[in-house]
Amino acid sequence: MASNLFRAFGLVSAIAIIPAATAAFASAEADSMREFDEFMSVFNRVRADYVEKVDDKTLLRGAIDGMLASLDPHSSYLDQKGYQSLMTTTEGEYGGLGLNVTLEDGVVKIVAPIEDSPGFKAGLKAGDYITHLNGKLIYGGALDEAVDQMRGAPGTTIKITILRPGRDKPFDVTLTRAKIELPAVKWEVKDRVGIINVNTFSRTTTTETLAAIAAIDKSLGGPPTGYIVDLRSNPGGLLDQAVGLSDVFLERGEVVSQRGRQKNDIERYYAEPGDATRGRPIVVLVDSGSASAAEIVAAALQDHHRAIVMGERSFGKGSVQTLLPLSKDTALRLTTARYYTPSGRSVQEGGIVPDIEVPQLSDPDYKSRPRLREADLRRHLINEVKVDESVVQDDGKPDPRFSATPEELKKKGIDDFQLHYAVQTIARLAGPRTATASAAGAAPKGGTR
Repeated sequence: MASNLFRAFGLVSAIAIIPAATAAFASAEADSMREFDEFMSVFNRVRADYVEKVDDKTLLRGAIDGMLASLDPHSSYLDQKGYQSLMTTTEGEYGGLGLNVTLEDGVVKIVAPIEDSPGFKAGLKAGDYITHLNGKLIYGGALDEAVDQMRGAPGTTIKITILRPGRDKPFDVTLTRAKIELPAVKWEVKDRVGIINVNTFSRTTTTETLAAIAAIDKSLGGPPTGYIVDLRSNPGGLLDQAVGLSDVFLERGEVVSQRGRQKNDIERYYAEPGDATRGRPIVVLVDSGSASAAEIVAAALQDHHRAIVMGERSFGKGSVQTLLPLSKDTALRLTTARYYTPSGRSVQEGGIVPDIEVPQLSDPDYKSRPRLREADLRRHLINEVKVDESVVQDDGKPDPRFSATPEELKKKGIDDFQLHYAVQTIARLAGPRTATASAAGAAPKGGTR
């Protein structure tokens, strides 16, 4: 009897809920239709009464851009040019200046210059603002328009005006566009330490890294003392390549999980058995330009205690964008999930805090140069898993290990202090036997993949 009553109660409750839910749904639909009617009223009034005639395509594109801009900094509509630009970037080659840029309060801001690009060689830095292109003010314009102007045929020139925080006046730089090849991976050997510089996460990053490891071993006639995985100024890229690169160094375990809107919408990615470096010590270098896929790799190796993460706090982008094709040459790039590290952390806003913070002492402006991070972007997603770092206290005293000036380092032949410190750390981790071998040294070798 009790069981029958229970079933009856449950059935009645279910019936009682259906009309309420239907009513709520209908109410929401009615609200949406009123908003849509208001949108159409605005659209029609602009078409009819704006001071200048505006074509419908321009108005609708503006509406789409405005809708997506109200969500987060990474959701956007890709027209034909934007779609081709994205495909070019993931394929790894285009003509331009080699600058990763974003839009901040209507001003184009450099996130990071790509290594060896015209922008990098000209000394442009993360945090620089671009105010003019060929003398024309670009403030208030669309980011895609600025990017289109900066790209072009290799060999052509463009004058850009830079406003650098800390300087009194803006200055001009004339750059010659070049074929920006984005080799996903470059490698070299210093003091028997294999250095793997991962510049981007394109379709070949994992296979190029495996090839780099094999090339390093071959150049030394055996495995190196350890490896440095340099992810500095790496803006990210394809998620599957972040998983693949992490898998190169991990024996097993979860690499990353992504979680969508619904609670049960969770997808987990795991490493396959086998560590391509056979357990050799690893240091991962990061800075404020290390974002997204680069942070997935750094966090996975940090959580599994497979590597020491060194450098500066990373960018802090913990969201996943999905490319949704709308036609053969247009698409919607939409934020569809957040990702979490194997230990359940989210890097959104806060980034990855290095195990050892090492300032870039080789950069004369490193103290005053502002760092652009996800938390600085308007309408960035809020981290739902806050970490209380109040117990971490700074005694305010300068670290005696990091007191050298750029001039002093230059006299010692050190032009990249963070990399130098990482190499020394690998040597210390390896112990006396390898340190002796390091003293003998091998001729520096390197290559690009």
